[in-house]
Amino acid sequence: MWRAAVVLGVLVLLGGCETTHEDLIARGYPPAFADGFDDGCSSGRQAAGAITGQFRKDVPRYLKDARYAEGWSDGFRQCQAMRESEERDAYRERHWDDRERAWQQEKDRDAARAYRSQ
Repeated sequence: MWRAAVVLGVLVLLGGCETTHEDLIARGYPPAFADGFDDGCSSGRQAAGAITGQFRKDVPRYLKDARYAEGWSDGFRQCQAMRESEERDAYRERHWDDRERAWQQEKDRDAARAYRSQ
């Protein structure tokens, strides 16, 4: 259920054709925060192992601009956590399928034994 909500949220964001940067600014965040969030988010995805992420950080700006630094840190943590959560969900789903398959095989074997014994 939670996964469906996330997918729906992503589709709504993509359907609106508005970037995260534009969305943050529309919500009243300063441009420096939005810039930092974009860079941090890309870096967070890369740190979590995503192929699409790349590390981006304007270090001089990070050291001088507190809003950029706050946006970068928030974006990094949120996107890294989201990517890791997606990986955990995929892992659980794969292994749940293995358990389901093993249970079904055991059930079929037991049914076959029962039919043979009649």
